[in-house]
Amino acid sequence: MKDATGSRTDGGTEALAAEPAWDVNWSQLWDRVAAARPDAIAIESPGATRDYAELEDRASRLARAFADLGVGAGDTVGLFLYNRAEYLEAIYAAFKLGAIPVNMNFRYRAQELAELVSISRSRVLVAPSSLRTEVAGALELLRAATGDGEARPETAPALVEIDDGLAPDAGAAPEGALAYESLLRERYDGPDVRRGADQIHLFTGGTTGTPKAVIWQHGDLLDAQLVSLYGTGPAGALPDSVDAMVAIATDPDRPAPKMLPIAPLMHSSAMFNSMNTLTLGGTVVFLDNPRFDPAQVLRTIQDRRVTRTVIAGNAVSAPLVDELRRAAAGGEPYDVSSLDLIVSSGMAWTDESKAELLEHLSGALLFDIFGATEGGPFAYAFVRSPEDLPSRIVLAQGAVVLDEDGAELDRESGATGVLAYAGPKPLGYRDAPEQTARTYRRVGDRLYVAPGDYVRLLGGGRVEFLGRSSATVNTGGEKVYPAEVEDALRRHPDVTDAVVFGVADRRWGQAVAAVVAVRPGSTATAEELTGLVGDRLAGYKKPRRLVLVDSLERTPSGKADMRRMQALVESAG
Repeated sequence: MKDATGSRTDGGTEALAAEPAWDVNWSQLWDRVAAARPDAIAIESPGATRDYAELEDRASRLARAFADLGVGAGDTVGLFLYNRAEYLEAIYAAFKLGAIPVNMNFRYRAQELAELVSISRSRVLVAPSSLRTEVAGALELLRAATGDGEARPETAPALVEIDDGLAPDAGAAPEGALAYESLLRERYDGPDVRRGADQIHLFTGGTTGTPKAVIWQHGDLLDAQLVSLYGTGPAGALPDSVDAMVAIATDPDRPAPKMLPIAPLMHSSAMFNSMNTLTLGGTVVFLDNPRFDPAQVLRTIQDRRVTRTVIAGNAVSAPLVDELRRAAAGGEPYDVSSLDLIVSSGMAWTDESKAELLEHLSGALLFDIFGATEGGPFAYAFVRSPEDLPSRIVLAQGAVVLDEDGAELDRESGATGVLAYAGPKPLGYRDAPEQTARTYRRVGDRLYVAPGDYVRLLGGGRVEFLGRSSATVNTGGEKVYPAEVEDALRRHPDVTDAVVFGVADRRWGQAVAAVVAVRPGSTATAEELTGLVGDRLAGYKKPRRLVLVDSLERTPSGKADMRRMQALVESAG
């Protein structure tokens, strides 16, 4: 294990143990980068450009405000925010206290927000003025009597409100709301944080059921992010101490990245990549408006010379390609030559979509990360040119494939098994020991995280994803993995997204069903798309029920609302 000065100490790295892989809190890393390069720009956005010295100072002042509101080590701070500078300031401030930031979906309505605030036991809720209606409704629910007929009120968090000016007609601030900027009075100079043992809770919104939190320790999360931070490079390229990491971040001969998170920061991929950018001494760029507008994104990349961006697979790539084509056809193409890296994680990103994007890029690396909130990374796919297609999905270091008995399969076997990861990982799910035991499996003397993804080994460390075990469709005794059916559907040029699942069937037990999003004006039919699947896959894998829609309306974290999908299929008969 590595401590905050870079020296090694003894200790294991297994999940469900108290000893983190690195003995450092992320705020300590950023403090050192800020001290070494105070004048470098950390955040760049309209009206909120911060150099590292200012970012550190504001985070310290916000930490003092949180402490005055009763937040201490181990307490939670809810972040109900769009992408903006204050999001990173609040994360930084919480880390300085050893407190735990909680990602909250800004699309939640009052009831959902109240539920998550209650489940997470947030002491403070940070939210923008444009979301006052939902925040006020959630606070009212939290202060009201519980549903058991008693007059016992729930404890509501302190509300810290940011005036974002996006909804001037939002009405008055909720009673007791504290203005964000007015709180930044005194710096925090409290006791040291608990270094690598401090936590961050990542709530998985889920498509059904109650949100659940995965508990990461800082030191283990840092270890899991090393490849994303520093690439795969030659042996020994990854830093093995905090001193080495700071040296990389402050090396004057190393260009600092300028990263634009298009995906929401409440999505772990965008949040981690933003955190990584600060760790590298780079600049995080935010858009003028949180609403996804491909033209705004491309103008920002062009005007601010963005070098990296984080997208959400096809859902973002396809609209960007459409806008790039429109501008080029009109004789005013965007200059996106500054881009050298595009990252996506946890979302379908097809080879067709990558090929379309590469038509407008010059030398940029498309970095597809296969990970999960529960742990990983499990696998990667690197594409820099059309010659790299089809994508080669390669197992990450520490990733293995297990058979039904938990034994590791030979990578050259061609067998099918469950993807697992043996490196540093979370402590498990918060307040859910049974689910933790199912996902974090001990086999012999090794502990694996295995969320339940089936893969087929292709040799040479390559794998093909087949889908979640929980989503596997058993139709007439035959197993159908949704991912391969979705991949076949997405090969149609008009298909922008697809989700496949099982529905009850009197004859077959389960039938394969699909909800497919197509481009506006498409003439594609359900029969045509079903035939496309049949041309590529066995007949029993063809959807017996297929519904066409304009959009799947995925959540910002990339999840489809499975209740809605099932209702669409049922209503279509």
